[in-house]
Amino acid sequence: MKASPAIAALILASSIAHADEGMWTYNNFPSDKVKQKYGFESTQQWLDHVRLSSLRLAQGCSASLVSPNGLVMTNHHCAHQCIEQLSNAQKDYVASGFFARTEKEEVKCPVLEANQLTQITDVTDRVRAALKGLEGKQYNDALKAEMSKIEKECATSDDVRCDVVSLYHNGIFNLYKYRRFQDVRLVFAPEFAIAFFGGDPDNFNFPRYDLDVSFLRIYEGDRPAKTEHYFKWSPEGARDGDLAFVSGNPGGTSRLNTVAQLEYQRDVALPANLLRLAELRGLLTDFADRGPEFKRISSPLLFGTENSLKGLFGRYQSLLDKAFFASKVAAEQAFRSKINLDPAKKRTYGSAWDAIAKAEVDLKNIRRPLVYLEQGAGFQSQLFSIAKTLVRTSEELPKPNEKRLREYADSAMPAVKQRLFSSAPIYDDLEIATLAFSLTKLREMLGPDDPAVRKVLGKDSPKEIATSLVKGTQLKDVKLRKALFEGGKKAVDASNDPMIQLARKIDPDARAIRKHYEDDIESVEKKNQELIAKANFEIYGTSNYPDATFTARVSYGQVKGWIENGKPVNPITTMAGAFERNTGREPFALPASWLAAKSKLNLGTPMNFCTDNDIIGGNSGSPMVNKNGEIIGLVFDGNIHSLGGEYGFDPALNRTVAVHSAALIEALGKIYGANRIIEELRSQQGSGGK
Repeated sequence: MKASPAIAALILASSIAHADEGMWTYNNFPSDKVKQKYGFESTQQWLDHVRLSSLRLAQGCSASLVSPNGLVMTNHHCAHQCIEQLSNAQKDYVASGFFARTEKEEVKCPVLEANQLTQITDVTDRVRAALKGLEGKQYNDALKAEMSKIEKECATSDDVRCDVVSLYHNGIFNLYKYRRFQDVRLVFAPEFAIAFFGGDPDNFNFPRYDLDVSFLRIYEGDRPAKTEHYFKWSPEGARDGDLAFVSGNPGGTSRLNTVAQLEYQRDVALPANLLRLAELRGLLTDFADRGPEFKRISSPLLFGTENSLKGLFGRYQSLLDKAFFASKVAAEQAFRSKINLDPAKKRTYGSAWDAIAKAEVDLKNIRRPLVYLEQGAGFQSQLFSIAKTLVRTSEELPKPNEKRLREYADSAMPAVKQRLFSSAPIYDDLEIATLAFSLTKLREMLGPDDPAVRKVLGKDSPKEIATSLVKGTQLKDVKLRKALFEGGKKAVDASNDPMIQLARKIDPDARAIRKHYEDDIESVEKKNQELIAKANFEIYGTSNYPDATFTARVSYGQVKGWIENGKPVNPITTMAGAFERNTGREPFALPASWLAAKSKLNLGTPMNFCTDNDIIGGNSGSPMVNKNGEIIGLVFDGNIHSLGGEYGFDPALNRTVAVHSAALIEALGKIYGANRIIEELRSQQGSGGK
């Protein structure tokens, strides 16, 4: 990713973001800028409607409501885990696709939660009052306690979710209140071959020819939920040059991070993560080659691993770009110089960057035990995750809400219980393979003489331990999980289940390294990031957007190609291109349903398109809408240049990639016979502004 003035200005938190840059919060959207450039006024009523018509899938994606009867549109890859969990050796819905021809055939996803953001409240003053005069561990403990208190006061029932969100790196705190839906059912999904047509070679590239879509439905009281706000369908769809909005939940960016934090990512975290993911991809590829069933059960994990590997590699390349990194250094130095010119500001804020730099050195020293013991890289197993959750809940739930680990606060427990009591299948062969791999990495990273490694492995090999644990545990039994959860610490301590015993055995070591991180590193980062944010506010106010936090954001832009190696890239592809790209061999093999329907299709129908909207991971499944708030597309990817979007935005190259609304209707009707869905969508079709 090339350096640009826009990137440098971003780090300085300039008063005006360049081009159509920005993932804006709904309570700080630059309506005046949009009106000035595009002549469209995004009123508060318009913003509220778009926000309430959009959804967040708690598993890491975005979605939208597209009918008053709870019909939800998102990506196939966002529902991939659900589709695989509903499949079996006899019926593989990932490969063959799924369509519920009646409401009764809509099947509940074992672990899927949808959130509708209903209210945003500024709680900055309350949080800051709780933190006044505190440093280090006391600061961090007080911050987490106050956040848990606010969330508990807000979440008055299980169908309400409340999150205190830190914006501008602890510069502002907002309370996000959601309507929570945990009964989410699968309605439609095409074959994986067309949802991910082109596979990993085409991933993060353009032109594209994917139908990366799935339709779900949210239920309340065992009936489809009635929703006042939803997106209507555009009769025209996206056209070159059109104004476009993306409403979604970008997962996270690091555009406001300090140079020291970026250096840690470039020199330590990213290389280590890339190596581990590359090895895991090799393991999973070999596993899938063992046979069709092995391929089926490992496909979601392999897909996620390949996607993460490519995404992280793009981030790594952007930080290795000398010109780009130099712009980060220059921008930080310029801002620090501006602070140091004012003696009062220098006293208050001047040491913040150095404190963070010292914390990054400390983080480097403890990274391996933190990642492998506490954050799960050493125990990659669904069964171990269940065991760890049972051990941790037995310890945490008896504590006052504000004293617990954040992931076990009252506001988080509905999601914890949904995962814990999921009926999703767990496969022994895959569990043994991934657990043996991660235990091997644990020994490699910490060393064979590390006390924790000795505690886990003893004299056995990782493969022997993994096999013994997976074959010996009874935690696939959901009734047993419920009994252990309800029995609390007494039941968990008395359990002789080997996976529970391993989780209990390693928990003190994992907690100790987490405590060191939170008390001595995280606390320093958060406190000093807050100081830097305050310095920014004093000089520039809040006229720029905060880093992404997997919370609701809206970006604006237009349907637009770019120049690649001196040649223009057309922003819109057609269905004909999918057939031209078809080789009959994976990953460029169109499904039989598409080949059979070719003569019925209008091959000039727009298939995929790109825009210069600013997005990042987590925006997958986001609706793309026009100024009338009508669906014109479904976001599913970015181009290769967008991978550096973690650290900055280049308006000349960064592009969002979406499925065209016309392709969705054409395929649903002429290929899949999904007229039930088309009727539901078209009955809500917009007027196109006429």
